[in-house]
Amino acid sequence: MTEQQIILFALFGAVFLCLLWGRFRYDIVAFSALIIGVIVGVVPTGSAFSGFGHPATIIVALVLVVSSGLVRSGAVYLITNNFVKASRSLSAHIAFMGFIGGILSAFMNNVAALALLLPVEVQTAQKAKRAAGLSLMPLSFATILGGMATLVGTPPNIIISSFRENALGEPFGMFDFAPVGGLVALTGITFVALLGWKLIPKRHTQTLTIRDIDRYIAELTIPIKSDLIDQGVAELNEAAQLSDVSIIGVIRDGKRLYGSVQNAVLQAQDTLVLEAVPNAIDEFRSNLNLDFSDEKREGMLRAEGEGLSLSEVIVTDGSRLRGKSVQSVGLAWRYGTILMGVSRNGKTVIKHLRKLILLPGDILLLLSPKENARTVIEWLNVLPLEDRGTQLTDNTKTSLAIFLFAAAILASAVGLIYLPIALGLLVVLYVLSGILALEGLYESIEWPVIVLLGSMIPLGLALENSGGTALLAQALLNLTLGQPNWIVLTILMIVTMTLSDVLNNTATTIVAAPVALHLAEQLEVSPDPFLMAVAIAASAAFLTPIGHKNNTIILGPGGYHFSDYWRMGLPLEIMIVAISIPALLFFWPL
Repeated sequence: MTEQQIILFALFGAVFLCLLWGRFRYDIVAFSALIIGVIVGVVPTGSAFSGFGHPATIIVALVLVVSSGLVRSGAVYLITNNFVKASRSLSAHIAFMGFIGGILSAFMNNVAALALLLPVEVQTAQKAKRAAGLSLMPLSFATILGGMATLVGTPPNIIISSFRENALGEPFGMFDFAPVGGLVALTGITFVALLGWKLIPKRHTQTLTIRDIDRYIAELTIPIKSDLIDQGVAELNEAAQLSDVSIIGVIRDGKRLYGSVQNAVLQAQDTLVLEAVPNAIDEFRSNLNLDFSDEKREGMLRAEGEGLSLSEVIVTDGSRLRGKSVQSVGLAWRYGTILMGVSRNGKTVIKHLRKLILLPGDILLLLSPKENARTVIEWLNVLPLEDRGTQLTDNTKTSLAIFLFAAAILASAVGLIYLPIALGLLVVLYVLSGILALEGLYESIEWPVIVLLGSMIPLGLALENSGGTALLAQALLNLTLGQPNWIVLTILMIVTMTLSDVLNNTATTIVAAPVALHLAEQLEVSPDPFLMAVAIAASAAFLTPIGHKNNTIILGPGGYHFSDYWRMGLPLEIMIVAISIPALLFFWPL
């Protein structure tokens, strides 16, 4: 290996190790690697930021904006609100929601599709009086599968299409992914609906009731002049039972009191640690005249406006709160908002809520002035669990939004207009017609993903130009020496799929795409089935909650453990490989 290749492999190795470690967010890791690559001379200075103008990066950003427009116009709720019924059997419901999720994610970003359907799924589970954990993982998997069917459904497809354009002069079309990706999606969703959901650990049916999803660890404070001062916690049991609240601890001067909570004698500014549903928390607070947090923060909150709003939100991987506490981000003094409760996979939270380090998948109960609720959610970049007016739906624009979207997609599909231009024009028309508000135009873009793409593309190009990807391809060829071409294709899929389960699927695609092309060149066969194999495999991240954002999002609401995903995900991935190889050879002959 040359010195340049050694440095680039070391950089990629460091990136993958940092992504596995998870201590730093993936965009910071990738951007740091890019800057180091430029400094040491393995990435040319002139092309350092070329990835940010790459068609793949532009398309991903535009797809996210368009998805936001479809949501805000009410185009998607038109389907879900009219057809989702709680009376269906669980298997029928999973199949129905899976196919809706699959279709939506084929034409809008699959993360956006899940974000839209998650509150619908939770509310349906509530009406059916069953655990949402039984159906959220199937829904997540279905939206991931559906994205495989079209060019805009998932970033790996966009990257593969752009890579083909650069390497071979022509990109994959909008529906070139449909023959194989659509077949995989259809078969995968059918498996999930008929058998897969039954592989989810049984504890979700035995112990995870719908109340467990809604119950929070919350804090209420004893006011300075409260009648409760010098009373024992045991004396509050009757009021707690009436409100369906469990008192599980007391915090004094920032420290939790140990021993039996029932024996504690209350003092002014003591904080009661409770477990309850949102309405019960507020009822208990009102009955005993308790403060939300403390007098200072409550005064700040009430000074902001006339009315208050409760919002239930999920901490996402890209949230401002990830790895931080609400105290450290200044939520109270910035927006007059109080963290009232936290739900974390059914685990007991023993730290003071304001100082608790929050993780992706945590469900938060936020109390804020009504006029600030939407701003707070967008500033924190968290996912609303329920529809509380955070999306300004304008049903008068539904038909127009659907028509413009269909026209743009059709124009691109028939080759009338280049896809990035079609999507860009669609965004302009959405803004001019009022479907998207100009002031919030860029808020739907996942900027960490854009930075990741913009950083990894120049690194991937440098690795390819240095001959590094050719070395990887040769290693795979040596591993499969003397084997039929379909065996090489299978090994490529398995390696790519394994990387995607533990790393970001975007980074996996950028590395695997040139390897696939070199493999095809060495075997003297068509590169298309190899590129398609990478696209399918990179999207098939079903073994862990970190392989795909959708799996991370459902971790908290579903009450899942890290090890739950492989139970349904492993047979699904095996099935995807078994279906994809013959389908690839049929639709994209070698």
